[in-house]
Amino acid sequence: MKILLVSFLKIWKNPTYWVRKKVFFVDIVFGERKLEKTFNTRARLQKDYGERMARVIANRMAILRHARHLGDVPTKKPERCHALAKRPFGRFAVDLVHPWRLVFQVIPAPRRGDEKCDLTQVTAIKILDVVDYH
Repeated sequence: MKILLVSFLKIWKNPTYWVRKKVFFVDIVFGERKLEKTFNTRARLQKDYGERMARVIANRMAILRHARHLGDVPTKKPERCHALAKRPFGRFAVDLVHPWRLVFQVIPAPRRGDEKCDLTQVTAIKILDVVDYH
C-alpha cells in the first residue's frame, strides 16, 4: 500500500512523470467553403442530405477524423475506403447510403508515376463532394 501511495504522489506532484505517446489524426480540409459549412453544422447537413444520410456522413467523417492515417480507415463494408480508378490519380471514396459516396483527394497528391499510394503515409485529405458516380 505504501509503495502504491508513493508512486501516486510522484505522479500527482509531477504531471510530466507520465510519458505520453503523441497521437496525430488525419487533417481534413474542404474543396469548397459551402461544403465545409454544410458538414460542420448538423442542422444544415440534415436539411441538405436528409436525416439518414446526415447520420452516415457524420459517422464517416468521425472515422476519417480519428484515424492516424488513411491506412486505418476500414476497407470493408460499411465504410469501404477505396481508390477511384476512373478519376484523377490520388482520389478515394468511402461508401455512404447506396449509391452515394464521399469523395476526397489525398494531400499532397501522389505523382502519376507512383504504382500505389502508400496509405500509411497519408495524414491529410481534401473533401471534394458527395456524389453518385454510378
